[in-house]
Amino acid sequence: MLLFAMFSMAAFAQDATDAPDLGPITTIEFEEPNHEFGQITQGEKVEHTFTFTNTGDAPLIISNAKGSCGCTVPQWPREVVPVGESGSIKVVFNSRGKKGKRNQKVTITANTNPPQTFIALRGEVLMPEGDDAHNHTHDHDHSHDGHDHNHKH
Repeated sequence: MLLFAMFSMAAFAQDATDAPDLGPITTIEFEEPNHEFGQITQGEKVEHTFTFTNTGDAPLIISNAKGSCGCTVPQWPREVVPVGESGSIKVVFNSRGKKGKRNQKVTITANTNPPQTFIALRGEVLMPEGDDAHNHTHDHDHSHDGHDHNHKH
């Protein structure tokens, strides 16, 4: 087992020095890797478009973009981004069922070194105002009582 691990590491080290075998590697740079959305009320959605540029020497291929949970959904370009060109990744964060300080990360996998780059939506999710919930409940109870009253007569 140990011999196999050493052989694998040696083989990987040999491949790493031979860059063409790994395919063309480039670099990606985000205009704003972290977007502060401030404070929102629970249930609201935050949508932000992150702009990036291929700052390397090879065409950029984004193979995946994944949110830290199902509440954070990224949409990324499937086409190749040429050297020097820009693109964008739209991220939507649904705050339903979330509260407090948030740091919603998105992991971008591309032909870069390292292969993963991180962007994030940051802010705070506040609970709905207690007064609004009370008034809504009161109105509901009042009409419900009236409805029952009409039925009885």
